[in-house]
Amino acid sequence: VHQSKLDFFCKLGYGKQDICKVLENLGQEALEDDVLKELIRMGSKPQALESQAQPSPVKLVARGSCSTSPGSKWLGEDHGDSSDHLRPIVIDGSNVAMSHGNKEVFSCWGIQLAVDWFRERGHAYIKVFVPLWRKEPPRQDSPIADQHILEELEKQSILVYTPSRKVKGKRVVCYDDRYIVKVAYEKDGVIVSNDHYRDLQNENPEWKWFIEQRLLMYSFVSNRFMPPDDPLGRHGPTLNNFLSKKPVLPEPKWQPCPYGKKCTYGNKCKFYHPERLHQAQLTVADELRAKIRVPLSLGKAEGKRNGSP
Repeated sequence: VHQSKLDFFCKLGYGKQDICKVLENLGQEALEDDVLKELIRMGSKPQALESQAQPSPVKLVARGSCSTSPGSKWLGEDHGDSSDHLRPIVIDGSNVAMSHGNKEVFSCWGIQLAVDWFRERGHAYIKVFVPLWRKEPPRQDSPIADQHILEELEKQSILVYTPSRKVKGKRVVCYDDRYIVKVAYEKDGVIVSNDHYRDLQNENPEWKWFIEQRLLMYSFVSNRFMPPDDPLGRHGPTLNNFLSKKPVLPEPKWQPCPYGKKCTYGNKCKFYHPERLHQAQLTVADELRAKIRVPLSLGKAEGKRNGSP
């Protein structure tokens, strides 16, 4: 009997010590209602009620910092990371640096500008490929500006040096363009370069399609990295759709017909006619036939009436 009552009140959430104390005072044969009244009189509460009564501790957050709790996300932010919806970026470091240096100086600052532009957009995977011999001290025939930027990007695991070595005093350089296209193809990313890689397009038909569809060209305007808003032409995707894995299709915008009500194309007209919203778009010939049929049918009906007795 004692064990059954103990199990019963334990299921209600009361502590074993309080239950045993009440049963010792009232006796083992006490009714359940009496035991419950005594527990309430002693001030004992079920554990569920105690947890509700205790207020949750207030977490102090430093001014200017964001809360790390999962429920405190910005409005409109998905449960997944925004970088998951953006394509990986593979930058042709030599092409970008020489473009920023006006094809005279290997400007490492241009690489930094390109990396910062994609970082601000939220791209998590950014890789820059540069030949290994660019770590050597600059020479008159190959000047380098801001060479310390390469070391900083290498520490951040963004810059990757392609192999090169010297054999009998001559430099042997591996083809860095092959690294760029291969990594971008495997990652299903975007190539940032003004080079067309025609030799690699002829080498592999799959690479040919990939380079044509995923090559992002750019310009430098007053130390500002500027890719085009329409990377694949005026009729292609926007820059945001080009750089995202899940492009957002824009709503169709109907262009009004330049002929207006004088248009003679009828339902074959590809432009927008606001006056035909609630009308069937018929061709001019069909409209004329419909107008001719109405008086003919009326004339036949009147003739039948006159000829009838």
